Amino acid sequence: MNPDGDAIGSSLGLNDILINAGFESHVIVPNDYPIYLNWLGSEAIPLIYEQNCAKCNELINQADALFFLDFNDVKRLGKIEEYLRTVSTPVVLIDHHPDPQINAEYQFSDTDVSSTAELVYDFIEGVGMLEHIGPAGANALLAGIIADTGSFSHNAFRQSTYRIAGELINRGAEKERINESLFNNFSEKRMRLLGYCLSEKMEVFPQFSTAMIWLTTKELKQYDFHPGDTEGFVNYPLSIKGVAFSAFFIEKNGVVKISFRSKGNFPTNEFSGKHFNGGGHRNASGGETKLPMEEALALFRSLLPQYKTQLGEI
Repeated sequence: MNPDGDAIGSSLGLNDILINAGFESHVIVPNDYPIYLNWLGSEAIPLIYEQNCAKCNELINQADALFFLDFNDVKRLGKIEEYLRTVSTPVVLIDHHPDPQINAEYQFSDTDVSSTAELVYDFIEGVGMLEHIGPAGANALLAGIIADTGSFSHNAFRQSTYRIAGELINRGAEKERINESLFNNFSEKRMRLLGYCLSEKMEVFPQFSTAMIWLTTKELKQYDFHPGDTEGFVNYPLSIKGVAFSAFFIEKNGVVKISFRSKGNFPTNEFSGKHFNGGGHRNASGGETKLPMEEALALFRSLLPQYKTQLGEI
């Protein structure tokens, strides 16, 4: 659900490689995703399960193998989960999130790796299929790496990450085009929404080295919200001197979704898992609650004193 640049990049990248190797391959995502990610990979455009269940079910039923990329819990499958219970097709899990909850026949999981896209490259290298990475697949995989590292600004401490990025560029990946698509490709209304968030909807708690932003359904409609428009908003408060923990609350379909980001060793995934039914990486995670927005914000504020010492150490 809600696939990001790494999920789409790793999926389209693997898809292009498999097609080049002579396999029939298709990409399915549970729900809609930012339209600016469409070009990242083969000519194939991901099928959106919520919009074409019958076709997706047919492809799943015909498949010899299912690759699960950039998630490790069936909760992220949305409506696809129900149909997958009816098939016994072998599953290959490729993911870099902690604590896998999926029992896959083949599992490639490493939380130290920058992105699932980088793990896909490792997988392809391990099975001797590097020759099948063309320019489109290289673009998609490099986009996944750039998306999950913020253009190599975080979670990019492994030498192999840069080696792989270099190899992908040698195979035709367009780093400048990827950066333009991911970070400089937004609508005017999205920019005005960001300005509104920073000016009117950001609350800073200097005593807890924390800040938060929140948006209601009404505000999203006001700014003609589209999937991907708020991507990266949660990171902006971290550029404030002294802020080490940031949260972004957004109201969608009666549920409040929350993104968490941190600097240093503060474990956002533990915070999210304990208080907001979520999880993810140490410095980047998500959660949700069925509480109304004001109650969700009040809960977040009330929790901060418990973490004052831990946040103060960052």
